[in-house]
Amino acid sequence: MSQKISKILIANRGEIALRIIRACKELDITSVVIHSKVDSEGPWVKKADKSVLLEGHPVEVYLDYENIIKIAKELKCTAIHPGYGFLSESADFARACDKNGIIFIGPKAEHIELFGDKITSKNAMKEIGVPVLEGTTMPITDKKEAQKISQEIGFPVIIKAAFGGGGRGMRVVHEAKQFDSLFDAATNEAKKYFGNGDMFIEKFVSNPRHIEIQVIADKFGNVVHLGERDCSIQRRHQKVIEIAPSPSLNNDVRKELYRIAIRAMNRLGYENVGTIEFLLDEQDNIYFIEMNTRLQVEHPVTEIITGVDIVQRMIQIAEGDKLHFLQEEISFRGYAIEFRINAEDPLNNFMPSFGTIGEYLTPGGPGVRLDTSVYGGYSMPPNYDSMIGKLIVWALDWEGVVKKAKRALDEYYIEGLTTNIPLHKEVVCDESFQKGIFDTGFLDTRVEHFALINTIAPTKDKRISSFISKLMQKGLTSEKGDFI
Repeated sequence: MSQKISKILIANRGEIALRIIRACKELDITSVVIHSKVDSEGPWVKKADKSVLLEGHPVEVYLDYENIIKIAKELKCTAIHPGYGFLSESADFARACDKNGIIFIGPKAEHIELFGDKITSKNAMKEIGVPVLEGTTMPITDKKEAQKISQEIGFPVIIKAAFGGGGRGMRVVHEAKQFDSLFDAATNEAKKYFGNGDMFIEKFVSNPRHIEIQVIADKFGNVVHLGERDCSIQRRHQKVIEIAPSPSLNNDVRKELYRIAIRAMNRLGYENVGTIEFLLDEQDNIYFIEMNTRLQVEHPVTEIITGVDIVQRMIQIAEGDKLHFLQEEISFRGYAIEFRINAEDPLNNFMPSFGTIGEYLTPGGPGVRLDTSVYGGYSMPPNYDSMIGKLIVWALDWEGVVKKAKRALDEYYIEGLTTNIPLHKEVVCDESFQKGIFDTGFLDTRVEHFALINTIAPTKDKRISSFISKLMQKGLTSEKGDFI
């Protein structure tokens, strides 16, 4: 049964809240945002049709779904969009919305729950014929048993939080003598971030490519894919740069990934937007690793090469609408790259950098999109992650998009915070990146080299003067930026 959505409560903050507000405006839907006290000056708060201040801890207010639902009912909101992070993958939240007669803009609670448990989802995908990595099929907490299983699988193995994500609660073990300490570290991190220390073990694939497939499905059994994204450029299992389509993927492998994704979603009866993530080894063997039952941070690159507004489609499917297009009607054009611009110091173990932004100059021009919620004078609060925004560039071919990225990154200037923009500038100048050749080990093996390269050349550019100052203190460079 279809139900027109007239007012949406956005249970999130920052650039994703602003992104949803924009989708609402184009669909003539009233937008309501909730916000913490420290977020009061956020532009999304000012651009929404209505905002509600939530008193309390800056993070916990975005996680208190009972209070969020209460506010939605009081304001007569017909739906809630969770964005990403916070409550976006909470099956309990989705069920509570349904129980209270509010549309949850996302998949069904049963699918959120299924894919929130990495072991159960892996087993479910294996049952319907999706290839997976060898490993445990049940959660494990006993360290001795876990080590025994790891020896049977054969090192290297990867220890993963059964209820985790985002690279947390994850450790790679290359030999048996490392196992005990790394198992403890992964378990403790999982307990800290996810409140659950259940782990699972699987065979580790060295330096694979990380490819994900964006799918959209309606309530009538129609499923389409919007192509793939290459998310191989990561730091410690956390994505840094995302690309659509992958510049080095074999076309036969690409078609097989699409086939697997569509078939799996049809078999499971999935609804709304989702992303299926795979690892590909050096022989192009495909392995399912997880599915994200929400809007992805990197969704803009897919929107740019397909012309499909993913956020609007989420809302319309939640209303009960059918897909507006068949698979053969979706066209793919050019290449897009997304750079996650973070307030962090690559020279200091990527330590977050918080404070007030001074002069703020943004890139623009043809083929440049910037999804952000900061401005000159904005104070980055220390309560949330350090992402300033997402710089997305597009061009018809790979060489063109790399050149576009160089130009856009060079235009982006943020005073008052240390950012990872210089690191991104080094990546796009890397010969392997320019050839479209990279895997998940690309950044971790280069990051120290990149940080030094950034400060070698003489420069008057104040964007990287802080890097030079730090190297001068270490005796690695002269005042002119010459390497010692």
